[in-house]
Amino acid sequence: MSIVAANSDSDPLAGGRVTLAGRVGHPTAAERNPTRQAYLAAVPAARSYLDFKDFTLWLLKVQRVRWVGGYGRMDSVTAEEYNAASPDVVALGSARAVAHLNADHADALAAMARVFGGYPDSESAVCTGIDRYGLDLRVRTRRGETRARVAFPAPLDSADQLRSATADLARVAQGG
Repeated sequence: MSIVAANSDSDPLAGGRVTLAGRVGHPTAAERNPTRQAYLAAVPAARSYLDFKDFTLWLLKVQRVRWVGGYGRMDSVTAEEYNAASPDVVALGSARAVAHLNADHADALAAMARVFGGYPDSESAVCTGIDRYGLDLRVRTRRGETRARVAFPAPLDSADQLRSATADLARVAQGG
């Protein structure tokens, strides 16, 4: 199963994606209720058809996960590592922050690309994504368009930390 992240970038290979590999089968008797509850939590409208005779629940037991986060950013993990991981609460709620940064802080994004992103000749930058580890930028230089990653000094534990973390980066990047 492949999962592709929504992305404002015109290049589909620049976005994040995850491939889950494993075995698919019918849930066992012990797995049936938790599987059913998980499906209903994800698809509340399923209450109207979940018990139809022609509807079947399937369960993917993940054995390996392959993650691609854009150009040159990829890794694989085992099922044990995948099951021990926690969701990135910053990335889950970042759409408004990305829109805000792009609408109101274009100068700060360009400064971040120059100081932290490795592109001292950056003319402009657009934020294409945010996660607990940092910002993804699409950077325009006189040589053309490229991508940069600006890391937070430390991973964020909650979305509430996002505003201060990006403000701190902007302040340092702009020499303040």
